[in-house]
Amino acid sequence: MISVAEALERVTSSLKPAPHERIPVMQGLGRVLAEDVAARLTYPPTDISAMDGYAVIAADTTDATEAPAILQQIGESQAGHGFSGTVNSGETVRIFTGAPIPTGADAIVIQENTESDDQAITMLGSVEAGTFVRPRGLDITEGHVLRKAGHRLTARDLGLLASANLAELPVYRKPRIAYLATGDELVMPGQTIGPDQIISSNSIAIDACIRAFGGEPVSLGIAKDTPDSLRAALSAMDDVDMLVTIGGASVGDYDLVQSVLGDEGLELGFYKVAMRPGKPLIFGRIKGVPMLGLPGNPVSATVTSLLFLKPAMDILSGMPEGVVDTGTAVLGQDMAGNDQRQDYIRASLSLNSDGNTVVMPYGRQDSAMMSLLADSDCLIIRSPHAAPANAGDPVEIVRFGMANGAF
Repeated sequence: MISVAEALERVTSSLKPAPHERIPVMQGLGRVLAEDVAARLTYPPTDISAMDGYAVIAADTTDATEAPAILQQIGESQAGHGFSGTVNSGETVRIFTGAPIPTGADAIVIQENTESDDQAITMLGSVEAGTFVRPRGLDITEGHVLRKAGHRLTARDLGLLASANLAELPVYRKPRIAYLATGDELVMPGQTIGPDQIISSNSIAIDACIRAFGGEPVSLGIAKDTPDSLRAALSAMDDVDMLVTIGGASVGDYDLVQSVLGDEGLELGFYKVAMRPGKPLIFGRIKGVPMLGLPGNPVSATVTSLLFLKPAMDILSGMPEGVVDTGTAVLGQDMAGNDQRQDYIRASLSLNSDGNTVVMPYGRQDSAMMSLLADSDCLIIRSPHAAPANAGDPVEIVRFGMANGAF
């Protein structure tokens, strides 16, 4: 067995991003930039008003606090319809938020600090040049790089890039991930369940993981526990960036994935990782395609997807490195020392009276119990040979909050 860290390094170091493509900015959420992107315009394109009020020459209001200044309104400026004339001393222009500052004016007096008598506008206070003026280029400057290659785009990013007049974006293609469940006992939800059969929940969970991690799932169905069935399912694999098998990775007589794939030319990277759950994990290449063999146990399959498939898909998506969202929390109860395997213990999170995040492990950690995983907020990481830990000790956790809460 190899360590989790070594296994993860072998997986991520062997991968490269999917090819580039250009997509409409509207479709960019969650995608990873393949190139730096720069603004195609300057915004604001001219000085604009930050408030509703009156555009003035600041010097005309110098003494307005003590002796209100009366200015003559000569026009109006609104967003999309600016004032085309020039403001001279003793004049003002009614202006609205986002409207261009008229030529000659250099400040805004907010409407609350004025009184209006037809076209005679009384300024009740003084302002300095630049007051409530958003200068040209305050937000965006044409040619400035807004986001760099390798950045995963958020809704905030897309708003920024759209405002910079970027209609299309250069991104890495979504990785296409084929997945194949194995086992005579498996049927899909809604199908008739025969004697000794169970629902293939892993097919649904792994499909969802692939989507949550930014990929495009390609289902190869369910293969029976025969070499011919497994080969037939694998023959349908075409134009994918990774193959994920689910089950058949242990050492039983009917766990055939490694042996059949070996006959098909599997280049084995590793088999078995010193972790719990997830020990019978496989990684290699089959006909040039990276292959990740997950355990068939539902909890093991889902946990190893988070710890290995997620970072692998980060790399395939164009991220500079694979990321697992970790943090620390205060342990809510004592925990025994650990053996030679790295443990990932399902747990809940809460806040104590001091505002600290407290993590509480569930008492039973049976890796067939998906209900506990679904109810969990995180995984407590217990290193190999970790000493006993006491309530109140800080511990490392894997958070479940990535992928917009979709995991």
